[in-house]
Amino acid sequence: MTARPTFLRLAAVAATGLLLAWPVGDAMAKAGKSSNMGSRGSQTFSAPPATTTAPRPAAPIERSMTQPGQTNPGVNQARPGQPAAQPGGFGRGLLGGIAGGLLGAGLFGLLMGSGFGGMAGLLGLLVQVALIGGLVWLALRLFRRPQPALAGGPAARGPAPLNRAGLDGGADMGRRPMFGGGGAPAQRKAGFDGVGLTAADFDSFEKLLSDVEIAYGRGDVATLRQNTTPEIAGYFADQLAADGTAGRVNRIDDVKLLQGDLAEAWREGPTDYATVAMRFSMVDRTLDTSSGRLLDGSEQPSETTEVWTFRRDNGGAWKLSAIQQG
Repeated sequence: MTARPTFLRLAAVAATGLLLAWPVGDAMAKAGKSSNMGSRGSQTFSAPPATTTAPRPAAPIERSMTQPGQTNPGVNQARPGQPAAQPGGFGRGLLGGIAGGLLGAGLFGLLMGSGFGGMAGLLGLLVQVALIGGLVWLALRLFRRPQPALAGGPAARGPAPLNRAGLDGGADMGRRPMFGGGGAPAQRKAGFDGVGLTAADFDSFEKLLSDVEIAYGRGDVATLRQNTTPEIAGYFADQLAADGTAGRVNRIDDVKLLQGDLAEAWREGPTDYATVAMRFSMVDRTLDTSSGRLLDGSEQPSETTEVWTFRRDNGGAWKLSAIQQG
């Protein structure tokens, strides 16, 4: 074996290892499986303000029926019925397709002893690695690029922090967590309330958190449809169906809100939106359907922080419209 083929094979193995190290989707049982999905009306592709509960920028929404520039998608619009791909992971979308094609064309060929030869093989490998690295860098730049504040949005108006203690008159403060106005960078104020939320609204958000998580853990699609938009209900149904096909079952219990605050609330025609950061705990696990063996999660409570957006139409009931990781 000559030194050059050995070097090429080692380089191919190293490059493949780096690519396969790209993070994959979370297999936790919680509703949404740590994905970023749904619709926030005209704000779908704008980052919600950071808050005290979720001080880091929320992850951008990756799966949505809303198209860029679409202001208020219909809540009753039917979602296509095709099975949904698992969120996250390498090999999904444009980046995954291009990178997968490059791997199939060259890197795995080198590993199998074929592919490119001599110096051309080395140059081809370097070009492929550079292209893939450039695509990863570009994707990260696009995801992390700050969104400009819309005219008349949070940057154009003063903060309106909504403190649940003031609304409740201090009642039950020892028993239940408090929603507050949260802090945020000056250019995008957290707690903006263009709707006029009340204590009853925050009670609804807390109840929806528990109801949605418990229903997801029971595979109760009917309850999920009552408490979420058709878009979110469809995503949940796809995830539950995929787990069933794979022989997995979700179990979620003891959901408790620990801290929450308002990121922003606004109105678009007859539709109200409220985005709320929530830190909560729950017993979250995934079991093997046949044996009951624990596949993921724990029998002990775990904490997580997510940013949920709720919507209501024509003054009706609030429903979960989007989930983002905080």
